[in-house]
Amino acid sequence: MFSAIPDKAVSAIDLTSHPMTHWTGPIGLPDFTALDDAEFRPVFEAALAEHNREISQIAGSADAPTIENTLAALELSGDALGRVSALFWTRAGAHTNDVIRALEREIAPKMAAHYSAIAMNAELFARIDALYQRRAELGLDAETDRVLEKTWKGFVRAGAKLGDEAKARLSEINSELARLGAAFGQNILADEAEWAMFLDEGDDLAGLPGFLLSAMRGAAEERGQASRYAVTLSRSIIEPFLTYSARRDLREKAFHAFTHRGENGGETDNRDNVARILSLRAEKARLLGYPHYAALKLDDTMAKDAGSVLGLLQPVWESAKRKAADDEAELGRIAAANGSNEPLAAWDWRYWQEKLRAEKYDLDEAQLKPYLQLEHIADAAFDVAGRLFGLTFKARGEVPGWHPDVRVFEVHDAKGNHRATFVADYFNRASKRSGAWMSSLESGHKLGEGAMPVIYNVMNFAKPPKGEPALLSMDDARTLFHEFGHALHGMLTDVTWPSVSGTSVSRDFVELPSQLYEHWLTEPEVLNKHARHHETGEAMPEELVERMLAARNFNAGFATVEFTASALVDMAFHAEAAAPADPLAFEAETLAKLGMPDAIAMRHRTPHFAHVFSGDGYSAGYYSYMWSEVLDADAFKAFEETGDIFDGETARKLHDFIYSAGGSRDPEELYTAFRGKMPSPEAMMEKRGLTPAE
Repeated sequence: MFSAIPDKAVSAIDLTSHPMTHWTGPIGLPDFTALDDAEFRPVFEAALAEHNREISQIAGSADAPTIENTLAALELSGDALGRVSALFWTRAGAHTNDVIRALEREIAPKMAAHYSAIAMNAELFARIDALYQRRAELGLDAETDRVLEKTWKGFVRAGAKLGDEAKARLSEINSELARLGAAFGQNILADEAEWAMFLDEGDDLAGLPGFLLSAMRGAAEERGQASRYAVTLSRSIIEPFLTYSARRDLREKAFHAFTHRGENGGETDNRDNVARILSLRAEKARLLGYPHYAALKLDDTMAKDAGSVLGLLQPVWESAKRKAADDEAELGRIAAANGSNEPLAAWDWRYWQEKLRAEKYDLDEAQLKPYLQLEHIADAAFDVAGRLFGLTFKARGEVPGWHPDVRVFEVHDAKGNHRATFVADYFNRASKRSGAWMSSLESGHKLGEGAMPVIYNVMNFAKPPKGEPALLSMDDARTLFHEFGHALHGMLTDVTWPSVSGTSVSRDFVELPSQLYEHWLTEPEVLNKHARHHETGEAMPEELVERMLAARNFNAGFATVEFTASALVDMAFHAEAAAPADPLAFEAETLAKLGMPDAIAMRHRTPHFAHVFSGDGYSAGYYSYMWSEVLDADAFKAFEETGDIFDGETARKLHDFIYSAGGSRDPEELYTAFRGKMPSPEAMMEKRGLTPAE
């Protein structure tokens, strides 16, 4: 918990004027230059106290409950806490330090306890319950009715109907889970920040292309070794290194470091954290009357239950294994032809896969990168948003963010009105956790005085040396489009209630807007305009585009096995009534039962599976990327069927029913309104180049 703070220190905080809770920067942003990390603790305490006062006022009102004095008041409460929290968690993920890390370990369990207490407030729930029981008499519009239902169910799932002893235990569990999740994420960040493999000119660099050498040189400079080259655990460096390095011993060393994050012994080892997290989640599910944690998490999703999830994943898994087995035979052939007699290992797959791709398609990733400059790909994402939805993006270079690399954009709609603020933080650094994500400093809504969206994307692209362009891989470019699709979901939101704004939708629907947006990146019309050589300005040659598109499903077996193995292990962990005593042994046993290929590793092994264990977001939910992929493959066909990937009427429906609707309606209802029907998995299997299991 927080260190004791004198009442005077907390009472001295004026939440109506403090820069952490009263944002005075341009276009809805806080003034980042006025923030002091040491202020987070007292501001949190003051904001928590203010929120408690608001909740007490709502719960203890002598007036009969109404939508306005109960549901709306609850939604609008905690504004100061929401603002300081948004700032803090942005910093904790994108630009942390020792002060932030120490506070994170304190704040995470305190916030969990705070929101548990709200959910278990008997007087407050009684008012919500009274509204819910007579909702048919209230004449509610569809969005308000849905918000009331979701709020009531949220209280019940959070323990509102439990007895006092069970409520107390559930609150303890939530606080401990928050603490463990924070520790899990910090341990991964520490392992990633502390590991680097420094290489020198000569044989160490055999096979490495210029773009990778540039990134590795920049990484070494950042670590104080300007005359050397650094392999780091950023995907933008580690994956191309595993793809191109001719030094098998160095590939093995780098691969081992990458796949053993969170599993190195000492203070940053996550194995005990995982075991405890799984045990607490199983106990939480039992307290709430569910047979296992997956049942609790899937109760409010499109999938509904673990059986439906496995019904999607298992046929895909079998098809992916068959495809991967065929590919492995081909890799063995090309490796032998190049004089390699060792059995194919996981650190060999990408290397020989790239050789095979060059043989089959005369295509090398290094041929594509000169045409995929970061600024051009970001412009492409903006351009597609303009053509689909009428948005324009104005760079505001004078507006500071939380780090000098952060870029700020003012977003306008087709009529020139301010629509949102977009913030982009693209480059990897030691103070940033790995991966890529979208989040918000402010969600858009119309309740009360309303709010305009302030949305941000965070990436981990390799930062080039000063004066050199940032060149992306095709995977990097897809990641940018993916996260920008999430950002559009937040920026285009057009709802009344904050709790259903933007990406506040079921977990297996939230990836639809992001994965769908990726489709436009590889359309020739978009590539011809934006995939321009960083030196000559020439468009990517048509024949190179054709070869790239022909090869897009080349590694489908490998990529699908990587992903689906992680999704199946996640579901296996959470669909058991009792947690495994040894999670890594359970992981190994599960993979053995599935027939996991020896030469492919899970995309996210358990000790660094941040989606699942660094917080609760994707626990029993990693499958949702594939569930949404079924939707996105079908959704893009709606444009293809018109013969115009920017068809106006289809774009209007996409805007109205997918990007702007948030969680205001049931996701199946929204998708059906857009497409006319729900899809089958065949479109997704076809997109991945897989055939359904017989």
